[in-house]
Amino acid sequence: MTKDKIYFASDFHLGTPNRVESHKREKQIVKWLTEIEKDAKAIYLVGDIFDFWFEYNKVVPKGFVRLLGKIANITDNGTPVHLFVGNHDLWMRDYLETEIGVSIHHENIIIQQENKKILIGHGDGLGDGDYLYKILRKIFTSKICQWIFARFHPNFAFTLAHTWSKSSRKSGDEAKFRSKEKEILFGYCQEQQKINPVDYYVFGHRHLPLELKIDKKATYINLGEWISQKTYGVLEKGILKLETYK
Repeated sequence: MTKDKIYFASDFHLGTPNRVESHKREKQIVKWLTEIEKDAKAIYLVGDIFDFWFEYNKVVPKGFVRLLGKIANITDNGTPVHLFVGNHDLWMRDYLETEIGVSIHHENIIIQQENKKILIGHGDGLGDGDYLYKILRKIFTSKICQWIFARFHPNFAFTLAHTWSKSSRKSGDEAKFRSKEKEILFGYCQEQQKINPVDYYVFGHRHLPLELKIDKKATYINLGEWISQKTYGVLEKGILKLETYK
């Protein structure tokens, strides 16, 4: 089978709300990856894959072995997998790069495929507004903050982090679509389109599958999430569209 499609997905939030539900979702994701690897030219996992992630020098989070093993198998077979850092898993370092062969991205990137320019990122902290989060993100991503957190015992540190993560996710879940004018990421895309026009903007973070025209050339696509919606993006023959995994 010809590998001629590029796949995008985000916001798996593995680890929440409990082990049973997370395992069930993880198995569905692995099944999806097994199905798409047959024709995938590349796979982009666009942030918040884990509900929390932190790498001590000698310790990484327990669990997720099904997903990590599947991704390792895909990269071992020559299909590139790109993993973006989201606001729930922003403390990634190089463990997953060295262990399972993914490429980790901490910032937006622009790729060119099938004569289309595509800007990809998780979407947190972009555009106007959400200023408290932007301040907190600068603090959390600082080396000082990470050094302090690494001094905590993992049992305490991970409990604290999951409590914070649950609160953050609940706040995001309550955000509903009102209009594209009130979508911060839509406004960000409009401004970026004036500076460096592309054909597609692909983000996660909002937990809402969206497909909104920016102008005659560009479309903003939000990938939704896998806690309940199981939506993802596919680029085929120059057209990027949203699909739902049944």
